[in-house]
Amino acid sequence: MSTSSPVSTITRSSRGREMRLPATHKAAAVMLPTWTVEPPHSVGKEMCSDLVHHPNRSVSFRLKKFIQDYPMGYPRQAAFQSSEPSWSIYRAFDYLHSRVILDLQEDLRSLETKLVSLDEIDVERGDGNRVTSRKDDLERAREDNVESKRASLLSTIRGKLVSYDELLGKARELNAFQRPSKRDYRSFRTWFYNNNPLSYVAEEEFIRRKEDLITLRHGREWSGFDGFVESCVRAMHGPLTVKLFTTQELRKKTNDPDIRYYSQSRIEKLVGLIITLIIFILLVLPVVAMYKLTSVGDRNSTFDAVGILVVFTLLFSAAMSLVTKAKRHELFAASAAYCAVLVVFISNFSNDNNNIGRVQ
Repeated sequence: MSTSSPVSTITRSSRGREMRLPATHKAAAVMLPTWTVEPPHSVGKEMCSDLVHHPNRSVSFRLKKFIQDYPMGYPRQAAFQSSEPSWSIYRAFDYLHSRVILDLQEDLRSLETKLVSLDEIDVERGDGNRVTSRKDDLERAREDNVESKRASLLSTIRGKLVSYDELLGKARELNAFQRPSKRDYRSFRTWFYNNNPLSYVAEEEFIRRKEDLITLRHGREWSGFDGFVESCVRAMHGPLTVKLFTTQELRKKTNDPDIRYYSQSRIEKLVGLIITLIIFILLVLPVVAMYKLTSVGDRNSTFDAVGILVVFTLLFSAAMSLVTKAKRHELFAASAAYCAVLVVFISNFSNDNNNIGRVQ
């Protein structure tokens, strides 16, 4: 059996022409993916031939439509919500989860009662072997030409338990999802009310169930300092912020001036830069201040340096709790390490001043 070499196909839908690109590894026997690319009318043969010689070169054609290009209704709403992780907001249906869990819980309680009652009846009848041995229970049922009630009941319980445990696990995972921040919810609600994609009032009701909404946005906790920085960037919307915090792909998502996309990675870089600057200031300022105080050499200056140490340690702890996602034990460890560093500086400055005084 002969094996054909793998090829990657790019189909030009506008002219129906097909080009086959040579495989980079002839030994592979797996077909590469197929892309359908519709180039603009200004693209000619030169561009297509260049793709043949450079198969790894990225294609700059716009493969996605604007949000406004989708039909009004669920298609446009889905396009809007999928265009930005901040707007991936959906209902959790906590009430329905609780109702179904309670229903299964009651079914299991009833089955548990039946099982306990069946065991007690067998013991009272002097047929305790059916309780102590599953084999005896099945043999007695076979002798009576009937199905074992206990085995049938346990089989039903097993199926209910699997459903119950699975639903509990899914509900726990669902509760781990974050609630949308006020900023994200307000943006989504504003777009929804301005565009009115749905025509049926009952289907629009979910937007008002704020307490039952969850977001699929993951990563940093954007409702804290990161969200504050993002809000500042959005408030200062202009040519400069568009250039710094958006990409060409984001700008091509929509032609609606009221919808603004910002690159999360670029905002995270800005947040990291701000945090680095804060840490640098909190490390340098107390060291300089304590050096100035301890250089005087009297007793009061030492107490003033200790006061500066306490103040900046509190500032450091407050800054870390506000601008980072540090847990309590991590915050405690970082504050202790920061305080220890400042204590080392104070002791070194004091020892240097004492040595200088002795020499003089």
